This record gives sequence, structure tokens and C-alpha cells, in this order.
Amino acid sequence: MLRTTLPRSNRSRAFSLIELVVVVVIIGIIAAIAIPKMSKGAQGAADGALTGDLTLLRQAIDMYANEHGGSLPDPGNIATQLTQFTNSDGTKTSATKDTSANQCIYGPYIRAIPPVPVGGAGLKNSTTIGLSTNSPAPGWFYDNTTGAVSVNPAAGNDSGGNAYSSY
Repeated sequence: MLRTTLPRSNRSRAFSLIELVVVVVIIGIIAAIAIPKMSKGAQGAADGALTGDLTLLRQAIDMYANEHGGSLPDPGNIATQLTQFTNSDGTKTSATKDTSANQCIYGPYIRAIPPVPVGGAGLKNSTTIGLSTNSPAPGWFYDNTTGAVSVNPAAGNDSGGNAYSSY
């Protein structure tokens, strides 16, 4: 039995212009939906980092106060008092634990002061912590009467319009 082949059609196998336009429109719609979601994701990550860093700082201050008879860290020396070993009244600090005569046996409560994850130039990534009257203003504000810590109000607002300093 002989096999005969049918003649090929002269029509080439390619996408029509309409099919290409439909694909481009679909890609455009997906991009219009995805790009704002991704940009909010980065902002949401910074907001979450700020919340985590504030929790870490607040817990370190609470642990310091607990081990020092309710006394809060000194605003001029808070970074050292939280990141190094201290004596019972917090007046002496040391990078190493000193167990002789009850010296520098408390702490450290945190490895390092975390950088501020939000805000503009000059504030973002600041690791300074102190009173709001410090010059230049610190990244983290510390109230030595209550032990409260917050981010500098200059950090601005989150995507929901809430001030970062209210976290």
C-alpha cells in the first residue's frame, strides 16, 4: 500500500498579532497587581523589623532593671550598660565578666543596639540611643524615668499612617 502525503499548507506556524497583544495585556495586568504588593512587602518588612527591635530593646531594659533592683540604665551610658557586664548598681561596666568581689557579674542584656530600620537619611541605620534632648538627636529615644524606648519621631509614618514613634 502506497502512502501519499497531503500537501502542506502555505500558512506558516506563528503567533498572530492579536495573540501577541492579548499576551502583553495579560502581563501588564499581572504587573499592575504585583508591583504594588511587592513594594508594600518591603515596607511591611521594615515595620516588622522595627517592632522586633523595639521589643528586644524593651526586654533588655526590663532585664537590666530586674537585676539592678529596679534601677533603670543611665541615659548617657545606656548602650554600654546594656551591651556589657555591669556591677550591682550599674556604675561600672566591663567587656568581660568579673566575679571578684561581686564586680561586673550582671548582663550583658543585648549584643548590640540594633540599627533603626526605618526613616530617612541620617536616621535609618542609626544605632544611637539616648534622651530626645541629645544633640544630634538619637535614632532611639529613651525615657530614663519610665524605661520606655521608641524610635525618633523623625522616622515618619508606616504605610497605614501610624507614626513609628507610637510603636
